[in-house]
Amino acid sequence: MRLSAIAIAGLALAVLSSGQAVAQADHSAHASHATTVTGPAEAAFRAANAEMHAGMDIAYSGDADVDFARGMIAHHEGAVAMARILLEHGDDAELRALAEGIIAAQEEEIAYMRAWLERNAP
Repeated sequence: MRLSAIAIAGLALAVLSSGQAVAQADHSAHASHATTVTGPAEAAFRAANAEMHAGMDIAYSGDADVDFARGMIAHHEGAVAMARILLEHGDDAELRALAEGIIAAQEEEIAYMRAWLERNAP
């Protein structure tokens, strides 16, 4: 059986439309889930994530080096905040040790990038 171009287009439109409906339903379910906070750790992670993303939304200068340092400072600050949240709320000894290492390493890199920016992008 051969389908006409109009029939094929109609089938494609029907498939796309049903896919969009499923995607929209899935997205709305996900969105409602995203507004449910399960406790203080999640609330803290959400706040740290929002602050990090706001900080990463830099005014780009056109200089890749400067833009990298500016964006990565906020990114690293987000990692430090998340690690501190884990130390406050988490129990796993291995993850706590990792979080402590992340704090030390990221704070050192933040200081390096800030000093670099002072020298190179006053």
